Amino acid sequence: MSEPIHVNIIGKNEIVREGLKRILADQDFSVDCAVSCVDDLDIENEPSLIIIDVNDIDEGLSVCADVRERCPKPRIVIMTDGFSMEDVSRAFATGDVDGYLVKEISCDPLAGALRLTALGEKVLPSQIASSLASAPAGAISRCWDMGASGTNLSAREVDILRCLVDGEPNKVISRRLSIADATVKVHIKAILRKLRVRNRTQAAIWAVNRGLAGEAPVNATPALRPQPPFPAALPPQRAPEIQLARAS
Repeated sequence: MSEPIHVNIIGKNEIVREGLKRILADQDFSVDCAVSCVDDLDIENEPSLIIIDVNDIDEGLSVCADVRERCPKPRIVIMTDGFSMEDVSRAFATGDVDGYLVKEISCDPLAGALRLTALGEKVLPSQIASSLASAPAGAISRCWDMGASGTNLSAREVDILRCLVDGEPNKVISRRLSIADATVKVHIKAILRKLRVRNRTQAAIWAVNRGLAGEAPVNATPALRPQPPFPAALPPQRAPEIQLARAS
């Protein structure tokens, strides 16, 4: 049997804290403490996860910064009553948040999301997918045009950013756009610098928050083989010899 994942819970609402504690205990997590403030955290046991229950993102980011200052190693998950794309983007842009969940999530998906976060994954609200699916294409395009203005992203960098939104690794991006792996890395570094984000996940969230959809165009144009100019491609031809019969 694998070792349980050790969790600390921070939240002002005692009912929510106790509810989370019981849910996670039933899902084979080890809840070392459920407290109302950062000072009461049980950091000596080195928890794998710290769940921060808050009502709004500003409060959550403030608590998150205090937690990260005291315990830099644990993964941090924020749980809120709702979300907006801007709030999710702000949370991950800090570099301190590893998961963002909405409280309406049911028990089994919650446990699965927390396990993924403990393994090093970034977890977002599933409602983000529904928001993207219901947004009109024209609105997404206009939103992207407004959000991307001033970033100086090249057309190629926008294509690669679309691939990052799709979660594609460098090798897949390289094949899709018919460019070298090294070129992909150079473009990604430029994207992170121009968007002022720290990693691929933050870049993707930035793009989604501004309406950039995935599915970068496939560069399927085959490379043309060099051909010698006509008529040099034809081998030299000798004129046929014509023999005339002598008249007798």
